Amino acid sequence: MSSTSTEQHPPTALIVGASRGLGHAMAAEFFGRGWNVVGTVRDTTARTPLHDLADRADGRVTIEHLDINDPGHLPPLHARVAHRRLDVLFVNAGTTNNEQTPIGGVATADFVDVMVTNALSPMRVIEALEDLVSPAGLIGAMSSGQGSITNNATGGREVYRGSKAALNMFLRSFAARQGETRRAFVLMAPGWIRTALGGPDAPYTIEETVPLLVDVLLSRLGTPGLAYLDRFGQTVPW
Repeated sequence: MSSTSTEQHPPTALIVGASRGLGHAMAAEFFGRGWNVVGTVRDTTARTPLHDLADRADGRVTIEHLDINDPGHLPPLHARVAHRRLDVLFVNAGTTNNEQTPIGGVATADFVDVMVTNALSPMRVIEALEDLVSPAGLIGAMSSGQGSITNNATGGREVYRGSKAALNMFLRSFAARQGETRRAFVLMAPGWIRTALGGPDAPYTIEETVPLLVDVLLSRLGTPGLAYLDRFGQTVPW
């Protein structure tokens, strides 16, 4: 499958966490390549860049409400999108705190917040919606190079690192439970990007990064199995 599907049957991507930043940019990139896009937002009252995209998308961008940390939101979302066949389900979620605090000094509440948002909630979304994904489609999640245990030579950002390593393990377990599926599974490590999470000192812009991320995802369609990849499609060590 490619972004050049027929006009009668354009492929569909569901981007979870698409209100702004990387998620919004991914939604816009898929839309620009001829895809239909369903994007989720957490806040039902605030206008976001995704709303601006939907306004000019001639019905090809749909906005749905989802707080990924509220499991009660998942059954209604499933019901609202059950009429669609998803070619890509991608969960873009992330938070961080106490970046310079060694793990032993992190407050329990802060630890739980990061681990639930970055690891447990994305998997809940995937488990809840995976039956809507085409048998030859792709399921992915936004990981991080900082989730690599092998590459951790400096420490720091320990709760964030641990949450992304946990996400990696959970998706690996999920993929292993899928048996002989033809689906692709991708953990994406985008690099240090100038976003609200990445901060202003990050070396890479959203504009130069997101087309590469989407290239990688599209390149994996039709390739069964799990891959942990950077924005150039190179394997990141576990």
